[in-house]
Formats: sequence, C-alpha cells, structure tokens
Amino acid sequence: MHILIIEDDVEVADFLKKGLQEHQYEVDHVADGEEGLKIASSTSFDALIVDRMLPRLDGLSIVKSLRADGNTTPILFLSALADVDDRVNGLRAGGDDYLTKPFSFSELLARIEALLRRPSNPAIETLLQVADLEIDCLTRAAKRHGQKIDLQPREFRLLEYLMRHADQVVTRTMLLENVWDYHFDPQTNLIDVHISRLRRKIDKDFAHPLLHTVRGIGYMLSEQEQG
Repeated sequence: MHILIIEDDVEVADFLKKGLQEHQYEVDHVADGEEGLKIASSTSFDALIVDRMLPRLDGLSIVKSLRADGNTTPILFLSALADVDDRVNGLRAGGDDYLTKPFSFSELLARIEALLRRPSNPAIETLLQVADLEIDCLTRAAKRHGQKIDLQPREFRLLEYLMRHADQVVTRTMLLENVWDYHFDPQTNLIDVHISRLRRKIDKDFAHPLLHTVRGIGYMLSEQEQG
C-alpha cells in the first residue's frame, strides 16, 4: 500500500513515515501544498494524509482540486484545527476522515486501515428512497407520496442519515456523532425531540409509519413493521 503524506511539520511527517513503514506501507512525503497537489495528481496512491495548513497551497484547496478532477483516493485530513466547523469544512471539501492534533499513532493507523477497507470508487447516492418517502440530497428536497415535506436543516440531515441506513438499527451514539458531530452524550432529550418532530412530518398524515423506535437501542427507518 502506497501512502502520500502532505505535511510541513518535519517532526510530525517523520513520525508518521516511520510508523507507517514499520507497518509495511510505502510512504512518500512532501512539505508544501503545490508540490503535494502535483504529486497526488500525477501518481497513484492508496491513501493521502493531508495537513490543513500548508505553505503555498492549503489542504482544503488540494482536496477540492483533486475531487474536481475526479480523483477518488481516500483522504485523511490531519490538523490542529479542531472546531466542529473545521471538521465539517474538511469533510465537505472531499476529505474522507479528519483527525485532530495531537493524536495517537494507533488511532491514525486504525483510521487509515478503515479507509483502505472501503470499496474503491463508491458511488454516493444523492437520490434516496424508502417506500414512498424520497429525498434529493443536492436540492435538499423531501417528499412522501408526492407531497412536499418541509424540513429544517438538522431534520434533513437526520433523515438523510436514517435513509442511508434504512432497515438498520441506528443507535443514539451513531446519531450524536454523525448528525450532531458530538463525541459525547450531552445527557439531554435532543435526539428525542428531533425524532419526534421528524416523525410528525414524515408519518403523521400517512397510514403506514416508516420511522420506528427500537426500544432500548435506537431507531430504524423501514417500511417493514417492527415487532
């Protein structure tokens, strides 16, 4: 497996390179953004590790440019920028994962292994449907049985996540991490309130409910009745 590290901190880059090579990865390293983009565009890699703040060209610009050119190589952002908005911006730019500094090498290795296990060139569906419920992830439109459903941004994000995991039990922890970007339980009824609002909008006026509570575990979006 061949990995490119784009990182201007020499100590961090050497630490990563040594650790990855000890786990049998072939590793290249460049220290500035323009050179990193050039090499990433012209050479085939199995994964990229990209710092957010780089000389000459920042990490977000590198990833946006690669994605615009159709490059689907898995990308892990590595950054000292730890705010939720920073992580969201990195993922929306086309990053597959985001790890903040300081970090443990074991966690970075686990994240790289997870990225490499993903199917190559997965198609990201933008039109999702469960029974007669449909959403368009590009226009942010939702409808059921042809009737428009008005959703707030967080409600749409919640519904999208549930639809992408249709017929699967989704736990509260999964929702907190993937819909709210919380990596802790705030010990509030935050999820219950949003689930209740979403249920009223997608199920109230229809005979067949789609959003089910799986007692003691979480929730499931399914056209199948839950016992």
